[in-house]
Amino acid sequence: MLTAYVAPALTAGAAGVATGQQDLAVAALTSIAGTSAVVALLVGTWLRHGGQPRRWTTTMPRTALTLGLVITAAGAAAALGWFTAQWLPTHTPIPATPWLERLRIDLPVSAALATTIVTLRWRATTPAARPTPTPGPPAPRSRA
Repeated sequence: MLTAYVAPALTAGAAGVATGQQDLAVAALTSIAGTSAVVALLVGTWLRHGGQPRRWTTTMPRTALTLGLVITAAGAAAALGWFTAQWLPTHTPIPATPWLERLRIDLPVSAALATTIVTLRWRATTPAARPTPTPGPPAPRSRA
């Protein structure tokens, strides 16, 4: 989880410093890296499922599993970003500021990247479950 925080913080922070975008440098340490770390923890915990992965997560094609989880995590993060940017200024003394508007982009993008990385790494280290054989007619016995 430390890597899930540090990697986006360094890359987005360096980009913010290099391009002179102070808001990006600040967001790199807060909304971008924080979202990445939280999503990596949640998705990783869900995938591990107490050390016993769900059977369908190990039999589903890697691309389909990743895409499904990315859509779910990014969708939830987008809803949270939109809700926060809309709700906070109207219901609290926090004014509408550019950093609140950044949440609409920062949260879903960070969630999508973290989910993709965690899911692909998890699948690379988790053996695929063997399909359950379907019962058929008994095999003929040989006469010996």
